[in-house]
Amino acid sequence: MKTTFLILAVLILLLVLVYAYYGGFKKISIQVEKSGGETMVYESVTGDYRQTPKYTDKIYYALLNEEKIETTKGIGIFYDNPKNVAKEQLRSEVGCLLDHADSAVVAQLSGLYKLKTLPVDDYIVTEFPMKGGLSFMVGILKVYPALNKFSVEQGFKDSPITEIYDVPNKKIIYRKEALK
Repeated sequence: MKTTFLILAVLILLLVLVYAYYGGFKKISIQVEKSGGETMVYESVTGDYRQTPKYTDKIYYALLNEEKIETTKGIGIFYDNPKNVAKEQLRSEVGCLLDHADSAVVAQLSGLYKLKTLPVDDYIVTEFPMKGGLSFMVGILKVYPALNKFSVEQGFKDSPITEIYDVPNKKIIYRKEALK
């Protein structure tokens, strides 16, 4: 009996430590700020949002290997709420942000890939640490409810959520248009 209790206590402690490491106890600080203006190279995706890494990697490696352009930020724009839309009908745009989107680079890529410049606007914004694969799951559990609660409290309409995967700074930036 003592051994079972000890094993259970160690497992619970381990889960708490993992949850803490991946940001589970991080306070979510949300603000409205002007941002946007980035140029993204992307694919339109219909289906399960769990496909996001596959498409981000596909764009990243195509840019790196075929165009000799290295990017440091992935992006996903998620248009539908998985609680309200069937998994196979979820819509997203997934890819990479161009670190240096001058006109020559945009011209080079324009016939080969889908490109979009994100609008500069007021956004509801927060950040979450990116320490590994579990960061994305913990982020969904912590950040999405906080963003939705903030939106309702401030009287903002529902809008797509953008996730920017900032690899050098090891963070996920969550952004949602601040539409009244």
